[in-house]
Amino acid sequence: MKIAVIGQSLFGQEVYRHLREEGHEVVGVFTVPDKNGKVDPLGLEAEKDGVPVFKFPRWRVKGQALPDVVAKYQALGAELNVLPFCSQFIPMEVINAPCHGSIIYHPSLLPRHRGASAINWTLIHGDKKGGFTIFWADDGLDTGDLLLQKECEILPDDTVNTLYNRFLFPEGIKGMVQAVRLIAEGKAPRLPQPEEGATYEGIQKKETAKINWEQPAEVIHNWIRGNDKMPGAWTEACGQKLTFFNSTLNTAGLVPEGEALPIPGAHRPGVVTERGLVLFGNDDRMSTWKRILPSIPEVEDSTDFFKSGAVSVDIVRLVEEIKELCDGLELENEEVYMATTFKDFIQLLVRKLRGNNKESECIIDYVEKAVNKLTLQMPHQLFIGGKFVDAEGTKTYETINPTDGSVICQVSLAQVSDVDKAVAAAKDAFETGLWGKISARDRGRLLYRLADLMEQHQEELATIEALDAGAVYTLALKTHVGMSIQTFRYFAGWCDKIQGSTIPINQARPNRNLTLTRKEPIGVCGIVIPWNYPLMMLSWKTAACLAAGNTVLIKPAQVTPLTALKFAELTLKAGIPKGVINILPGSGSLVGQRLSDHPDVRKIGFTGSTEVGKHIMKSCALSNVKKVSLELGGKSPLIIFADCDLSKVVQMGMSAVFFNKGENCIAAGRIFVEDSIHDLFVQKVVEEVTKMKIGNPLDRDTNHGPQNHQAHLQKLIEYCQHGVKEGATLVCGGNQVPRPGFFFQPTVFTDVEDHMFIAKEESFGPIMIISRFANGDVDTVLSRANATEFGLASGVFTRDISKALYVSDKLEAGTVFINTYNKTDVAAPFGGFKQSGFGKDLGEAALNEYLRVKTITVEY
Repeated sequence: MKIAVIGQSLFGQEVYRHLREEGHEVVGVFTVPDKNGKVDPLGLEAEKDGVPVFKFPRWRVKGQALPDVVAKYQALGAELNVLPFCSQFIPMEVINAPCHGSIIYHPSLLPRHRGASAINWTLIHGDKKGGFTIFWADDGLDTGDLLLQKECEILPDDTVNTLYNRFLFPEGIKGMVQAVRLIAEGKAPRLPQPEEGATYEGIQKKETAKINWEQPAEVIHNWIRGNDKMPGAWTEACGQKLTFFNSTLNTAGLVPEGEALPIPGAHRPGVVTERGLVLFGNDDRMSTWKRILPSIPEVEDSTDFFKSGAVSVDIVRLVEEIKELCDGLELENEEVYMATTFKDFIQLLVRKLRGNNKESECIIDYVEKAVNKLTLQMPHQLFIGGKFVDAEGTKTYETINPTDGSVICQVSLAQVSDVDKAVAAAKDAFETGLWGKISARDRGRLLYRLADLMEQHQEELATIEALDAGAVYTLALKTHVGMSIQTFRYFAGWCDKIQGSTIPINQARPNRNLTLTRKEPIGVCGIVIPWNYPLMMLSWKTAACLAAGNTVLIKPAQVTPLTALKFAELTLKAGIPKGVINILPGSGSLVGQRLSDHPDVRKIGFTGSTEVGKHIMKSCALSNVKKVSLELGGKSPLIIFADCDLSKVVQMGMSAVFFNKGENCIAAGRIFVEDSIHDLFVQKVVEEVTKMKIGNPLDRDTNHGPQNHQAHLQKLIEYCQHGVKEGATLVCGGNQVPRPGFFFQPTVFTDVEDHMFIAKEESFGPIMIISRFANGDVDTVLSRANATEFGLASGVFTRDISKALYVSDKLEAGTVFINTYNKTDVAAPFGGFKQSGFGKDLGEAALNEYLRVKTITVEY
């Protein structure tokens, strides 16, 4: 085969030499540039053989492959890339170029110890087995399919050098040659790399190699030998920095005589002897486990806290004792559930004491903007498995500020493969993660904490809603964000109140039966939210979903992703376990469709148009008959009788239509006014419309901000043109406001007949549609109000309570407002009838959308 070798060091040189001996043609060698005039051994060997050698200092810039570098590589015509000890990032244009792809050597048993310093971490973690892996390169970090693995026993006193020289170097060279041989023979396997047991640890540096003495002796021993000789474990003693090389574990417990060496932070002074320095751990302090588990004769690495008889009160005792011993170390009860064996628990403490807890560490690439007297820090990448990551192929799109049409930032555009990764993360979090292990009450506590964080960041969240969605800031503060906070608090309280029941059934005489039901979480849920209330719609569905114990994938509207991504950041701060919440900005046709089709997604919650809802329902049925709840289109009727409080009705009618710029699913899509007050009502409404302040949504005196996006603005213009063409009277508005941005005039139509387009179709904008009805003709106006396939909300204004209740009985809608409008509450179920969908958000009823009922019958 024609092979390109990409790597460095003596290891790379030996692999290169053996491949040529096997008869393969090495068409080019790519190694690192000369350092201080010294040529890397791989490059030196290839130059002697007359093989082309390339020493690119880098292969890409800002994530993009350098065209001239790729061109030079492609000119060689390699059929396989072999990467032995390659320290450079090779772009996928090169990785995928050969017909046989690329293989890489990694000095650990993947999926353990992905990333740099793998040999170090094998020793630091005290692994009993080590070895190497040869895998097929992909765009992940050491996540490609496995081709070949070989393992060896880790000896108690192995160091990086002894392990490398004894096994990883000689056997690794043989393994690389064997892998190429299998590829040439067409026998090379491609085994998907498991995620179970996967770990990733960053590169070890001198500043992170300091010894923490609040650990058992074996952990300190592993730390020293794992950092030998680079970067070298160190501590401070006698005013100097001491670096340790090599370590032997003293298991006999005998301490030789010598001179005491005080070490700040150590449990006991070290002892300087003729053979070296004897160091001590804090093993006697770890007798906490032994005291809590008195029935266990000896606590070993594999001892499991719960399988050994510990109960919930023991968790509190363990955590509090450790916090006291470790001078107030931050440790949460639920963290014990994720480190149930003694070894895992000790490693958890080691990470925390080093201030390097990988479980909670997350790097966020913010977009920063100075807006509204705040410095906004906005994440803009996908959020998958507790991390912000780029989309496949680093694909992005622009999110636009509707106030002036400017670009806010580039947002990662999720692809199908990203959805699959997120589903896998959510599935793992549901089936094996902390979320399913903690108590319902602890789950509620995390949701309360999340609500508190949302409240602490409410000005920032409201500003982002104004920036990204055009929401008037004061309204965003009260409703978009305020109701979101209330929703999470409300459902946090439900977490430990989700109960089944016992049911009397016919007895199996002479025996008896006990039948009971359990309400269980469904599993992985997909939530697709609209652009009119980006954060509030997310909260309505997500809070109930999480309270029920599910994990979730959220697809925000493509045009309004930023508050969802800020919400993701707050979930990290709240301590929501990784994988429980995943955010996937992207197109509905790609991301939404894949969620509907994915066999591991068990529920879809959707708010949006009826047309899309029907398509989702069909996909959910054909994929795996997944559960679905839909909140769809509306054309909500509002009936105003002459015996109303007119001044109140004018204000409420304005709010019913113009609230949130008319981008409101329950907006009064058609107002029926009794004939005797029709003209006066119209007159007063027009007077109020002229008082509305149209302007920047961040200005505190603005009543009416921009429409959400350009396409929607154009739709409203066409909607009004349609109304005029059919003969309705345009009383005011109907046009775009002549200023930058997507502003549309508040609009009023009268003389609207039942057959007209604007009488039947939803505008989803600030357009009031007024029709009159004959005095006293209650049943006729009810018939007209119900003559629609939509049934989301409705309203009636009258001082006659009997008439009001009669009308509310007859109106075919999921919500009926009497002498008020838009009065939703987190405790009140919300959802529609007919083609406005089915299922409920909010209230206790919402929980049932994310639960399944299991019946259990016992004979005794």
